[in-house]
Amino acid sequence: MGEEGEEEGEEGEEGTGTLKEDGQVLLGLMREEGEQGKKEEEGNGALKEDGQVLLGLMGEEGEKEEEEEDSGGNETPKEDGLVLLGLMSIIKDPCKKDVECCENAGIMVKMTTGDNVSTKEAIDIASKCGILHPRQDVKEAVIDGEKFRNYSPKQRREKVNKICLMVRSSDKDKLLFVQSLKQKGHVVAVTGNDESDVLALTAADVGLFLGNPGDEVAKNASKIVIMDDNFASVTTVVKWSRCIYNSIQKFIQFYLTFSFAALAINFTSVALVGEIPLNSTQLLWLFLILHALSALALATEKRTEELMEKPPVGKTEPLVSKIMWSNLLAQVLLQSVVVLVLLFMAGLLFGEDYRLKGTFILNAVLLYQVFNQFNARKLEKKNVFVRIDGDKLFLLIIAVIIWVQILMVEFLKPFENSTRLNREQWAACYGIAFTSWPIGWFVKWTCSKIGSKQRVRNVKGKAKKKGEEKLEVKVE
Repeated sequence: MGEEGEEEGEEGEEGTGTLKEDGQVLLGLMREEGEQGKKEEEGNGALKEDGQVLLGLMGEEGEKEEEEEDSGGNETPKEDGLVLLGLMSIIKDPCKKDVECCENAGIMVKMTTGDNVSTKEAIDIASKCGILHPRQDVKEAVIDGEKFRNYSPKQRREKVNKICLMVRSSDKDKLLFVQSLKQKGHVVAVTGNDESDVLALTAADVGLFLGNPGDEVAKNASKIVIMDDNFASVTTVVKWSRCIYNSIQKFIQFYLTFSFAALAINFTSVALVGEIPLNSTQLLWLFLILHALSALALATEKRTEELMEKPPVGKTEPLVSKIMWSNLLAQVLLQSVVVLVLLFMAGLLFGEDYRLKGTFILNAVLLYQVFNQFNARKLEKKNVFVRIDGDKLFLLIIAVIIWVQILMVEFLKPFENSTRLNREQWAACYGIAFTSWPIGWFVKWTCSKIGSKQRVRNVKGKAKKKGEEKLEVKVE
């Protein structure tokens, strides 16, 4: 039974007993006969089908009667003399907005339920949540767990993509559902909070435990534990995971660009000019000031809603994408060319002052990496200054790197054979560093044009294929 409460007065006075229970159970105790009873039953059924939880309160006035004992020895209140105090309908959040957000992000949301509910009730709930759509073929999208289990492995793989709702599913049905999705090449995430979800949580690529408290076995089988049972938390997890993945890509592009540039600059300079423009001490300084602070600058950008507009990343997709390689190689090539030009024109630009040449090249290379951090902020966007005013930590770190470099060059001079630079030389270093922005914009513009043409060709190819299929059907 449900929870029971009691208030008693002084000795000899009457008390009040209350009973809180599932509304369907309480109404069963006081079912009306005839037409009124039929109306109540229809109304309660409508609430249940609407995905609402009915909670009832009943009480009794007067002296408390002795309680009966059930077969387990537990005391239960007598059913006679109870008065209905009220009914409350607890409406669960249908989470339709979050399901739409996931679908816009390329995430297919499917529902499996082991509850003993009718197919009509399950379809109604799934429709309210946005898992089933009005024009969707219910015969293909909804299936019974036992029927899915009886399919052959090949049939399950063929039908699993179109299935959005599986009702009355057992532990094994959920496991087969997850395995079929993975065999189709999908990255599968499963949410659950009880023992019946353990097999599916274990088999999934990502298991998410929802709810607190919940089954400890299910919690241990999950890779991510969410302390509430709100589907909106799943959307938040997706946003944060994409933000972290994007931050890792940003730093990798920046790190590889500088590492490859340093290697290319020294290698080509030795091969063509016969000297090393960046010695080991200078490289150590560059790695120290850039990598420690740049990682913090690129990894602390706030998550945005734009992350949920991108398609998901597949298992086999490389961490360094094609556009990242394009940006990286273009920037490395430009830096190598600039340093080679400076070395070839050293006599004209710096005369016989080798200390000025070394300081100028070191300063230009460092400032180039600083400017290139803006390119790394937005891997695909041509406008690298989007929401830059809200990224105060990034701007602060950029300012710190520049001021530390000015301090080292102009006042501390830590490197052997280094010298101070005048205003014109500083301006020239900034001018060289600035070239990373138009180069980055041009590379992203070129990649976007190539990508657009490729997408148009793919769409035309699919349309042509569909037309041929329709033609074949007509001929038959």
